[in-house]
Amino acid sequence: MTTMTDRKNAAISRGVGMTTQIYAERAENAEIWDKDGNRYIDFAAGIAVVNTGHRHPKVVQAVKDQLDRFTHTCHQVVPYENYVALAERLNALVPGDFPKKTIFATTGAEAVENAIKIARYATGRSAVVAFTGAFHGRTFMGMTLTGKVQPYKAGFGAMMPDVWHLPFPNELHGVSQADALAALDKLFKADVDPARVAAIIVEPVQGEGGFYPVPSGFMQKLRQLCDDHGMLLIADEVQTGFARTGRLFAMELHGVAADITCMAKGLGGGLPISAVTGRAEIMDAPNPGGLGGTYAGNPLGVAAAHAVLDVIEEERLAERAERLGQRLKQRLASLRDDVPEIVDIRGPGLMNAVEFNVAGSDRPSPEFTNRVREEALARGLILLTCGVHANVIRFLPPLTVPDPVFEEALDILEDSVRAARVSSRRDVEKDGHLAPGKQEA
Repeated sequence: MTTMTDRKNAAISRGVGMTTQIYAERAENAEIWDKDGNRYIDFAAGIAVVNTGHRHPKVVQAVKDQLDRFTHTCHQVVPYENYVALAERLNALVPGDFPKKTIFATTGAEAVENAIKIARYATGRSAVVAFTGAFHGRTFMGMTLTGKVQPYKAGFGAMMPDVWHLPFPNELHGVSQADALAALDKLFKADVDPARVAAIIVEPVQGEGGFYPVPSGFMQKLRQLCDDHGMLLIADEVQTGFARTGRLFAMELHGVAADITCMAKGLGGGLPISAVTGRAEIMDAPNPGGLGGTYAGNPLGVAAAHAVLDVIEEERLAERAERLGQRLKQRLASLRDDVPEIVDIRGPGLMNAVEFNVAGSDRPSPEFTNRVREEALARGLILLTCGVHANVIRFLPPLTVPDPVFEEALDILEDSVRAARVSSRRDVEKDGHLAPGKQEA
């Protein structure tokens, strides 16, 4: 009998990875049902896309209303009012006490690409500085900016020129803020003249890299360095945006504003749309026709984005993210005495992570991490891993997840971590590294 997995393997490129073999039939808020009727609690949210939940009634209604009007004209050919209105809203909402302008695209990678184009045009410079562990997309510029080789860069040949990577400040992995700033100073002295650097691009909380927040002092120092050298600061808020971190935008946590902000994912509530918002004079630098795209700011995505912004405000989702994130971190913290593999619990709002090492060591344990994910999936909870060492589980439930479902998910999570712990001990004993009856360090 041919299974869906067989059909997928026969029809779809191997390069499209899949975290699960769940084939969705329907979804509602924080729950997904597969084709066999199995129910799952979704703590991935399409990788931080459905912050307002699957099929939020207001988002669905906004898209239906737009479907009754028109689905596509291409704004660059026949423009439409809700595109302009959404730009006005983002210009007012994106951090920064200065006049702003916005463009729309379709994906997060497109937003990043356009941000780099705009920065280079506005400054007349070509070099761009990014960070190790960063993820900025799978297009060639996005892939070049990404600070992680596997699986994003391996085998794809030469990357784009004039992109430089700095160590990301991460005390847990031995890189202090001072270390990162010293590396930046060395870069400017040894490799690239800061007068040739167009921009520094940074995620306020690294996504694929492991959900490591940028220390506020470091972000403020980047702002100062950009001001001193005439560089632009680009905030990649593709994953952090739209109430996920307890603020509409994560940059609000740092007390400084970026010159250019990239958005996507949560903006559309499940519909494809991305945006770049920045200082008006910078955004106006490219010539007409230099920016845009056939599907950029598609009417359905724009309508969904308006509804998403309404829901975030009306349901106070930023505040809810703070409350739920605290409950999640407290539950994880309650396991630390029994699960020595837990080395860190972190993250603002409901953009949280737990990191695992081999018990009693400083060695990352992707094996234990994947066991937790698999145990959770077997119990009906969808989790995602991340991190340069693949030893981090990231938590991205919809911010609208009902309290009873959230508590059910926390119970499953606890059971899964404990089950992974038991399984890990059995493997250690089986391999002869731990004698039966002895306590692990």
